[in-house]
Amino acid sequence: MSEFVAKINIPTIAEPVEVPTGLFINNEWVAAKSGKTFAVTSPIDESHLTDLQMAGADDVDIATDFAYKAFYKHKFIEPSVRGRWLYKLADLFEQHKDTIAKLESLDNGKALHCAQFDLNLVVEYLRSCAGYTDKVDGRTINTGKDHLNFTKREPLGVCGQIIPWNFPILMWAWKIGPAIATGNAVVLKPASATPLTALYATKLVKEAGIPAGLVNIVPGSGRGCGNAILQHPKIKKIAFTGSTAVGIDVMVAAATSNLKKVTLELGGKSPNIVFDDCDLDSTIQNLITGIFFNGGEVCCAGSRIYVQEGIYEQVLSKFKEEISKLKIGNPFEEGTYQGAQATPDQFECVLGYIERAKKAGAKLLTGGNRIGTKGYFVEPTVFYDCDEDLEIVKDEIFGPVASIGKFKDVAELVEKANNSEYGLAAGIHTQDLNKAFGVADQLEAGSIWINTYNDLHQSVPFGGYKTSGIGREMGLEAFDNYTQVKAVRTRLNVPTA
Repeated sequence: MSEFVAKINIPTIAEPVEVPTGLFINNEWVAAKSGKTFAVTSPIDESHLTDLQMAGADDVDIATDFAYKAFYKHKFIEPSVRGRWLYKLADLFEQHKDTIAKLESLDNGKALHCAQFDLNLVVEYLRSCAGYTDKVDGRTINTGKDHLNFTKREPLGVCGQIIPWNFPILMWAWKIGPAIATGNAVVLKPASATPLTALYATKLVKEAGIPAGLVNIVPGSGRGCGNAILQHPKIKKIAFTGSTAVGIDVMVAAATSNLKKVTLELGGKSPNIVFDDCDLDSTIQNLITGIFFNGGEVCCAGSRIYVQEGIYEQVLSKFKEEISKLKIGNPFEEGTYQGAQATPDQFECVLGYIERAKKAGAKLLTGGNRIGTKGYFVEPTVFYDCDEDLEIVKDEIFGPVASIGKFKDVAELVEKANNSEYGLAAGIHTQDLNKAFGVADQLEAGSIWINTYNDLHQSVPFGGYKTSGIGREMGLEAFDNYTQVKAVRTRLNVPTA
């Protein structure tokens, strides 16, 4: 691997960390066929970190051929063996999680506490996947004494996976874990802006004993590498996490190639709802977590805040006060809550939304500016008294920007909360659980958090309604995405009495 490795200096780690720079195909690090490379920079200070091999269509072909052969070679391996691979992989992640978390912060810009949250969930999710390998089963169906009927759940084959730049290593685990647990092979493209932890973690795949060809990692552009995955005839399933606009293109490409099965985890514009009878202190912290965790680069971010009129002014005052205490800046400094935005394009996009909101007359509660002149840092920003037709209320901004509106009663609240093309998540804050469950029943969203927010667990499914996606990540439901049902019906010669 020495030919395809970079030594990267990471703050708070004494020695440079070795990170692979090649393509990972059939358990080997190789060069791209085109000879092309691309640069990776840190959003913290815009410094150059390394250059990586850039995968193209030829490399996807090679990786897919190896994955295809590996799938059929290992298709009938005992489930417990796959479980041992994943348990070992989880143990290795736990051993390396400090390094991976810091590499994630350097590459993505997120605050270190956010990266550490991600790594803890990665370890627990891989163990959850390991424990499921021998539970991929079917059922018997009684149609009378003349037939024996049963179903089997079988793997799909080669799965193409395309992951985003906001949670690089978490999405790596969310995709690879259930695919391997259910007996598939993988060709995965990490986001070109944040590929380093995906490559570092892939070193652990071989060490965990996962056979050659079952996991292949091909960093490259969406236009070249990503489209090749979508169009490849031997790839039977696509798992994509990203924007709704790109998700639509993914679904079209999957349909027109070979009718690939598709799971999509897409955008959101989630309502975070505050009732008069909430516990104010914990609710304010949940509002902060909802929109400013991970710099707001969270698909389920609680970016539309609705506050009942009886507590509205109190929430505005307390929210502003607590936001002022947040430390924004270098992810590696003690106490930093919010780091940099992950990419220059997203940084400019967020600032553009803020400036247009100001020009449209939106009232600014706090924030609204760039921080510093180097790196991609944005103040936590909140607009209030927001009309429902404002761009910042309707569009997914994907940054630390929230809108606050007022509501009088449940009927008005539900109408506003559901008035979105998205339906990924929602938060409800009240001490009346009867009211909370009643509102939850009426909200059009895949995840409802009550008196908490962004509260993910490896056993709880996550995914969206409406244009927020198809299928689920995590939980038992994730394994359904990687299997297909075969029905077996046998006629029996049953003696008559």
